[in-house]
Amino acid sequence: MEDFQADVRKIMEVMPHRYPFLMVDRILELEPGERAVGLKNVTINEPFFQGHFPGQPVMPGVLMVESMAQVGGMAILSAEKNRGKLVLFAGISKFRFREVVCPGDQLIIEVGMTQTRDAAGKGKGEIKVQDKVVASGELMFALSETED
Repeated sequence: MEDFQADVRKIMEVMPHRYPFLMVDRILELEPGERAVGLKNVTINEPFFQGHFPGQPVMPGVLMVESMAQVGGMAILSAEKNRGKLVLFAGISKFRFREVVCPGDQLIIEVGMTQTRDAAGKGKGEIKVQDKVVASGELMFALSETED
């Protein structure tokens, strides 16, 4: 495993996502093409909290899934053979939400690739808050060439 830390600037060198849809603040561990661990600080400043839900802010599950997909995307796109490509979210299965995520929580998101081919693959991951699993599941992805 590489001794690796990537802040949001380094993440944006690899990933095409930008505010308000960049859902990862830091990569803590990285094994290119195999595995990544990321961090997402959940703050009341997130635009989705204005409507989800006023007076009782809860992070939408679909955005937790997206944060996991982005951490997985970092693992995939960090592999030399995938540099400069676009990773697309292709599917989701066996996803479960176990706890509510609220402002002030810090998500630790771990994704490992379980199957990879030239243009597609699968990963399995979990999201923790204070060492407690709040969500887990499997994601499918497809790789695409970027249009320049």
